[in-house]
This record gives sequence, structure tokens and C-alpha cells, in this order.
Amino acid sequence: MKIQAKKHISQRLNQEMQSLNTGGWSDRQKLALACRILHEEGHWRGLAGQMTARVDGSSEMLTLGFGVGFDEARASRLARVDQDLRPLGNSVMPNPGVRFHAWIYAQRPEIQAIVHTHPPACAALSMTGEPLTVAHMDATPLFDDCAFLPEWPGLPIGDEEGRIIAAAMGDKHAILLANHGLLAAGRSIEEACMLAVWMEQAADMQLRARALGPVKAIDAALAQESRDFLRRPKVLELTFANFARRAVRADGGVLL
Repeated sequence: MKIQAKKHISQRLNQEMQSLNTGGWSDRQKLALACRILHEEGHWRGLAGQMTARVDGSSEMLTLGFGVGFDEARASRLARVDQDLRPLGNSVMPNPGVRFHAWIYAQRPEIQAIVHTHPPACAALSMTGEPLTVAHMDATPLFDDCAFLPEWPGLPIGDEEGRIIAAAMGDKHAILLANHGLLAAGRSIEEACMLAVWMEQAADMQLRARALGPVKAIDAALAQESRDFLRRPKVLELTFANFARRAVRADGGVLL
């Protein structure tokens, strides 16, 4: 009875959410906003972080210019590049690290955006040889959807690193990269951004809990139920919009 009641409530919520406003931003604006969000969430370490978005289902990508930090992202200044990282139009050179993003886009046509960063908690967890554990409700969006690459393949600016990371990721949407950081690949800009945010939060909780003792994973069925709700497209849009509005309040120029 309880399961049926919960299912009914979930379905009703899904219907009611469809009318809620989520910003109406363009993909360029969403990508710039995502970069600002990632900066505020601690993903700003130097120029190692990148975020890309696929352009209209093609092999072209939008991304930041090389040397531009997440905190400097603006919609009009994003670079547009082809799969070989050649700038298109008036675009500038991108971060060479986005080369391995092209490998994932080529193998995963459903993926529309990718985040790769070295935030402190994921970077620290990546040094332990321990994969991410879903042991808290806030980590459930990553349940059974976060791979682990146990060996660092080296600086990811060549094709070999792209092959290794894409193969290790398989059909999942996130991966913890040993001695490195995280990668999140979403079916939307919102999903990629929020997976990266949630992954860093989950890693931080895991490190804090491990200092006290063993980490107890959540029951698989309950974790899946939570993941499936929190990863619904409309829930992702609403969650992203909440973070994005903060970025706009801090600097409305991000949308220009």
C-alpha cells in the first residue's frame, strides 16, 4: 500500500512540475551559467577544469577559451570548435584538455554536455584507490551510474587518454578518475552540471564519514528510487535553475 501511494504521489508531482518555469535560457547561456555554478561549488582549481556542450546534435562543441576560468564565463564569449578542436568563426583556441570530450561525444550520441574538473574532495578521494560510495540520500543521483578508472593514464590531451576514459566510462554518466578528478556526462547541460556538483558533495561526505569509520551504502532499491526521481529532466531543470539564479544575481553579465 505504501509503495503504491508513493508511486501515485511521484506521478502526480511529475505532472504538476511541468508547468513550473526554469529560466528559458539558450544553450550558450546555460553553459556559461553552469561554469559559474561549478566555480561557486569549488570546481575552480586552475585551468584544469573544462565544460563542453554539443552544438545542435553535431560533433561541434561549445566551451571556454583556453586561459578563461569558470568564473569568467559569458555566453557570448564561448568558443565553438570542431571535433579536432579547431576554432570556428571568430572563436579562440579551447583548452586542449577537451580533446577527450570529443571521444565521449563520438561514442555516446545521447550525451549533450560534459564536465571535467579536479575539485578538492573528488581529487582527494581519487588518491585513495577507493570508488565513490552512495551512502547518503544526496549521493543517490549517482547510484549505479558512476564508474571508476583505477589507474591514471597521464595528461588527457591526446587520443589515447580519450580512448581509455571513454572505455572505462562505458554507458555510465559519471566517473571518478584515479589520481585525477571527476568527469560527468549528461543528456543535457543541466544534468552534466548537477552530476558534477552532486559528485563533489558525495565525495566530501564520504571522506568525512571515512574519518569516523566504515561507510554504509544505501539499500540498492531505495537508492534507485531516489535516483530516478532526482534525475527526472524537470527536476534537473528546476535544480539547475535554482543554482543559476544565484549566478545571475551575482553577475548578470554571465548571460551576455
